[in-house]
Amino acid sequence: MSLLKIEDVAYVRFRAPDLAEMRAFLEDFGMAVTETTPTRLVVRAAGPSPVAHVTELGDAGFVGVAFRAEGAAVESLDLPGGGRVVTLRDPDGHRVDVVAGQATADPLPVAEAQAWNRPGAHERLRATKRIAAGAANVVRLGHVVLNVSNFRASEQWYKDRLGFITSDEIRLSPEFALGAFLRCDRGEAPTDHHTLFLVQGRKGPGFNHAAYEVADLDDLMRGHQRLRDAGRQAEWGVGRHILGSQVFDYWRDPWGHTLEHWTDGDLFTAADGSNIATVQDLLGVQWGPIPPPTMG
Repeated sequence: MSLLKIEDVAYVRFRAPDLAEMRAFLEDFGMAVTETTPTRLVVRAAGPSPVAHVTELGDAGFVGVAFRAEGAAVESLDLPGGGRVVTLRDPDGHRVDVVAGQATADPLPVAEAQAWNRPGAHERLRATKRIAAGAANVVRLGHVVLNVSNFRASEQWYKDRLGFITSDEIRLSPEFALGAFLRCDRGEAPTDHHTLFLVQGRKGPGFNHAAYEVADLDDLMRGHQRLRDAGRQAEWGVGRHILGSQVFDYWRDPWGHTLEHWTDGDLFTAADGSNIATVQDLLGVQWGPIPPPTMG
């Protein structure tokens, strides 16, 4: 029995030596600034969560990840929405905030999805379709991927403390698992295929990427065009994953951290159980380019 049951991922924390440059990138990526001081930048997505990404002034690097739960109340949370926070350290020293009681924010406007015409299902009649230029409509932080030094030790830590359950375990052999996609245990309520992915890599522990859900496929492609036009560094995409099924598009921030736009992912309940998958499933795509050697 875990100490807590996590409802969702809340936000990620980074450090950067130039907050103005980080702000420009995050606005190109499709997020909105809620707080800016000489030492901290806080941005949100369009959904009700008041925080999606925090950058503190300092040497570039990943600081930690936060998950939302109920019943965790130790210190006041000094971020928009307030609430309480418990700060932990996982087996590799990654900072893990568990937040509770954070007030929601009024959602930001998101462009209404336009109808699609398909063979046998013509939803748009006597009207053209025009996608306005601009950044993607980032709606929420969906998942975080961490590189770990010992997958089994990290898996046990996160399951024991935060109540995660396995969606797909990546096995290299019957005796060795490389990592696993973990989802929240929300009982009968459907939840994302993964909120956390832990993977044991050759380069040791560290940040892999954070993934933000956008409005739909048109919105993802609009965001792709905005980031490309702004001269941002593309990493991998556009394509559709096998595990999780998301349409994905990965980009690097100015200091090399990977952020993903995604849409149309799988949703499961606790009763849907767990599966065993291969590295080919992990790295393969249903369509789109194969991952570059720099991914992760």
